[in-house]
Amino acid sequence: MLAMPALALDLAELMTLLAQVRSGEARFTEQRTVQGLDAPLFSSGTLSFAAPDRFARHTLKPRPESMVVEGNMVTLTRSGRTRTVVLDAIPEVEAIVEAVRGTLTGNAGSLQQHFRTAVAGNAEQWTLELRPIEPRLQVLLASVHIVGRGSLLRSVEMRMADGDRSLMQVEPVAPAARKP
Repeated sequence: MLAMPALALDLAELMTLLAQVRSGEARFTEQRTVQGLDAPLFSSGTLSFAAPDRFARHTLKPRPESMVVEGNMVTLTRSGRTRTVVLDAIPEVEAIVEAVRGTLTGNAGSLQQHFRTAVAGNAEQWTLELRPIEPRLQVLLASVHIVGRGSLLRSVEMRMADGDRSLMQVEPVAPAARKP
């Protein structure tokens, strides 16, 4: 007997799948290619999110720094200094944050506010391509390419308009492996 092929996924179905996960933790490794540098930059750390609107990225290597987004507030910590800003005061940062946070929480409205979306694949393995709508964001960001399996993100690639690129690989932390 032949197995039936998995059905293609659309944005609404993908967002429903992702919205089922209300919180999560992961480790990440990131490789950034920057114009003018001879070698890529590497970083690693942890990611976490809690629906509907909390997202945190804690970089451990090469040096500790963090970005915590709660609602419309972003708190950045680097070199012992902390700065909190209103997210929508910096529309370019807001869009980049929403690319990841909106995907993690299954918020199609947030994604479509900032991006043209294209989904490929099926519920087992999918890709989400995000292209900025606003010209002022297009000057900075060419695209965001997100790859996932089931309800989990596995990689986020950001291609900047100037040719710089970052590829973040995401490894979910199993609930049993989380610290109490």
